[in-house]
Amino acid sequence: MKLHSQFLKLHSHYGQAAEISVTLDELALVLNCTHRNVLHIINKMVEQAWITWTPRRGRGHRSMMEFLVPSEEIALQSMMQAISRQDIQHAIEGIKTHARSSALQDTLQGWLLTYFGHHSEMRSDKQIDTLRLPITQQLHSFDPLYMNLLAESFIASHVFDGLVARRGEEDKIIPGLAHAWEVDESRTVWTFFLRKEVLFHHGKVLVAEDVVYSFQRLILTSQRTLYSFISKEIQEVSALGHSVVRIQLKQPNELFLPFLCTSRAAIVPRELEGMSELSFGRRPLGTGPFKVVEMNEDTCVLEVFPYYFQGRAHLDRVEVIYVPWDIEAASADNGAAFHVIQNPSSADPSSWSRIHSASSIRKFVTCNTKKKGPLSDPFLRAKIISCLQEESISIIEFEKVAEQPFSLQIATIPQYAGDADYIAAALARHGYACKIVTVSPEEFKGSIRLESDFIVFSLFRDQDEQLRLFDLYLTLAQHIEPHTRMDIESRLKRIAREPDPQARAAGFKQIECRLTSEHHLHILYEKPTQTAYLPSVRGVTFNSQGWVDLRHVWFPPLL
Repeated sequence: MKLHSQFLKLHSHYGQAAEISVTLDELALVLNCTHRNVLHIINKMVEQAWITWTPRRGRGHRSMMEFLVPSEEIALQSMMQAISRQDIQHAIEGIKTHARSSALQDTLQGWLLTYFGHHSEMRSDKQIDTLRLPITQQLHSFDPLYMNLLAESFIASHVFDGLVARRGEEDKIIPGLAHAWEVDESRTVWTFFLRKEVLFHHGKVLVAEDVVYSFQRLILTSQRTLYSFISKEIQEVSALGHSVVRIQLKQPNELFLPFLCTSRAAIVPRELEGMSELSFGRRPLGTGPFKVVEMNEDTCVLEVFPYYFQGRAHLDRVEVIYVPWDIEAASADNGAAFHVIQNPSSADPSSWSRIHSASSIRKFVTCNTKKKGPLSDPFLRAKIISCLQEESISIIEFEKVAEQPFSLQIATIPQYAGDADYIAAALARHGYACKIVTVSPEEFKGSIRLESDFIVFSLFRDQDEQLRLFDLYLTLAQHIEPHTRMDIESRLKRIAREPDPQARAAGFKQIECRLTSEHHLHILYEKPTQTAYLPSVRGVTFNSQGWVDLRHVWFPPLL
């Protein structure tokens, strides 16, 4: 493997010439090794028939070297060896470094198909099924308090359970860890009855005190968490014996039960008090169908939890591997896999089966009108936003008014950098200079939004959409002038008390219409999520987030 890298380094340095006149000292400098070692390396490359070497001795004489094979062939050999050793990160780095042509990248990615996807082996007369999935988001934590990415939430949905859950793509809430629940007439006191003998991954039985601890941890955290507008409404959580939990809200909120279906409301064991939050985030303990057995910067390994209270998963092992490249089949917002692919490209072979989930991704940009600047002027804000329209007809409707030169700042996270670039380019074509500031998801929750003119957001439209919209509009209200902010917050209060989901949806639509008509919000685009899978994959269903539910995936037995 090292010899391959040394050849590629030489080829990169000298590869433009058919024949190279060079000294051993010069080669030693390029390869960063001694005179003696470089001669050994040259001899090994000659033995491999990669180069010819014609030495010339004597002061002032230069030897001749000629490359006999293209660098792409050596890069392919190197990647194949890395894949055979399961050194996937080395293979990926090699593809990024050496795949200068799309044809070579396709070839190298094709070799990765031999690693990713479904693999079976027989152990003690049992078929062990492993599914290897590449994702384009690096995993950091599965702790419900610290998750920031959809990929982390995807893993967490297979590791943890909540009190209640959603059924597939139906908008129906079903029992989870609680087999039944009640609510009083005021709709502020909720009582949950827990299943018996549910096990955590470390063998402890779930009891009411675990649920109390999970919610108290959520209520007391200083961490900025998604849907915190719900957890802040919880006044008290108490255990009524070992199998009954009572949660009292400060005021009625019809989004409370849907919130309990999300990964933020996952139930963790109370023994977490003796663990560091960092270690728990990387080796979480839940009650879900899979348990985390390995977690590092590049790889997360899940193994089946055979005692899962809703039935054992068909897969025995799932390996989720970070793939840091941009490929058409991958997306910054959804993981990508080869046997089960989220958002596949149109170039995929016709042999793939395709299925749509009921989820989509909406990208949009919002204006910070609390910041003193050009966007606080309604007329100028409308003119600038019109530059982002697909048709430029609306732009000429504005009277030409002398404008002082100014620069607009766009804030976003790395996953949306491409959208920020598009906005900056579109505005630049109309004479508006932009500066893009890209920060981590955690930093994005802070003051950077109030310091910027434009903020690039994303909305994942799944069964949790109403929770996401409520959280989104609360956030937007923080950087909108007081009059509009008061109206939005008033509408949100009415939505929270509305028991009819369709009426709530109509209320959210009214907020969107006001924000777009006043040019506080501009939708860039929306695209549905789609999954492609090989015919050998069975049991493809979706969870509430539009992800493939790994618990139901299975493959025909080896015959």
